[in-house]
Amino acid sequence: MMNSSSETHYSQILIALMQGVLYQENDVALWQPLLLLQARVRDYCQHIGLELILDEAEGYAYLRQRATSEGEVALPRLVPRRQLSYPVSLILVLLRKKLAEFDSNGGDTRLIVSREQITEQLRLFLPDTANEARLLDRMETHLNKVVELGFLYRLRGQDQQFEVRRILKAFVDAQWLSDFEQRLNDYAGHGMSLSEEAQ
Repeated sequence: MMNSSSETHYSQILIALMQGVLYQENDVALWQPLLLLQARVRDYCQHIGLELILDEAEGYAYLRQRATSEGEVALPRLVPRRQLSYPVSLILVLLRKKLAEFDSNGGDTRLIVSREQITEQLRLFLPDTANEARLLDRMETHLNKVVELGFLYRLRGQDQQFEVRRILKAFVDAQWLSDFEQRLNDYAGHGMSLSEEAQ
């Protein structure tokens, strides 16, 4: 039997998770209750076709659609699939690679990157354009989308600096990284073909 405080936390946790990612650093008041109530949260989510992904070490939790077992009736999707544009997908791959390199060097836990660093990396895989201003405008749109998806966090008072959110590791997993070189080759080829079409 849960007391009224636990019941309130349980409801708040479910609502927060339904709205998006719950971060330990941003949701301090809900993080400890989530750890204590995670079995109950998992049980509830399982009944509605979701699973709780909780990474205590990295400090985040989110819900994803549960895979349907053979013979099981598929429930309607509660977590929408997002079709990402080529540049946004490319930014995610490049940031994930940067995060892997950063982690292998040890030290600080927060990876901070500048807009300029991301733009320079991305430029290698996008078609050449004579219109630099247009490229930068598009870059802002792509970065805003990555921020909206929760993979980058714009630092307060430093519009051109971003923290790479560690949840990116869960979305761009080790399998993706093992195919990384092939993906980048594909992306580079895609960028070249767009460049040739534009001429």
